[in-house]
Amino acid sequence: MLRVATVNVNGIRAAFRRGMADWLDVRKPDVLLLQEVRGSDEILADHLAPGEWHLAHEAGHAKGRAGVAIASRLPMSAVRIGLGTGVTGDAGRWVEADLEVPAEDGRPARTLTVASAYLHSATAGTPSLEEKYAFLAHVTTRLTALLDDERLAVVAGDLNIAHREVDIKNWKGNLKKAGFLPEERAYLDRWFDGLGWRDLGRDLGGPGPGPYTWWSWRGKAFDNDAGWRIDYQLATPALAALARTATVDRAAAYDARFSDHAPVVVEYDL
Repeated sequence: MLRVATVNVNGIRAAFRRGMADWLDVRKPDVLLLQEVRGSDEILADHLAPGEWHLAHEAGHAKGRAGVAIASRLPMSAVRIGLGTGVTGDAGRWVEADLEVPAEDGRPARTLTVASAYLHSATAGTPSLEEKYAFLAHVTTRLTALLDDERLAVVAGDLNIAHREVDIKNWKGNLKKAGFLPEERAYLDRWFDGLGWRDLGRDLGGPGPGPYTWWSWRGKAFDNDAGWRIDYQLATPALAALARTATVDRAAAYDARFSDHAPVVVEYDL
């Protein structure tokens, strides 16, 4: 099994101070897709040593903001940074790599394409939402291209969109807020129902409600499980057929979390 984990770390340094290294020791992912790294290449390498991991990283334009990374125990044969939008605010939101899966147990060697994505959180009624829609359009173009040659590919990360009512605890109170707007959710409809990408968290995680992947640090959101499912692993049909389990690694208690997001872990029979 190949274990792929995605998590918004809310700052790599803060996550390690809060115990992320312990989670890594227990879960032992083969591929780790990170969002909101909030650091330089050197800071990332200090926490995920290049001798143990092959790393690809795009920092955000503004210091201490955004940043996406791929850490893989498999060698990378190609790395692609960004989506070519040419917009400064889109830096640190997309990194993609081709990983080489060796031949084993009679199976041929394969190439697995992985992408770590961090979409804008945005606020309704502000320019940030228009920036989000513009980036979503570029993501849609890339997702379409990744399907062209029937490759094994997973796009994972913090999409900052809850797809359906079962993906957010307080859906009635968020109908007019960014993250649950009909126009945002329509992009996911197109990706899943139109293009054919598979939402493995839902396919393998049951019909819901939940399991949620993000809870506010404030109040009793975590204790009351008043969360959002905004972190995904999306797979091409060819890869989805090889997915076996999908798990949200929700911490046992509020003070045991290393981020306000929980990792989404999928095992693939490659």
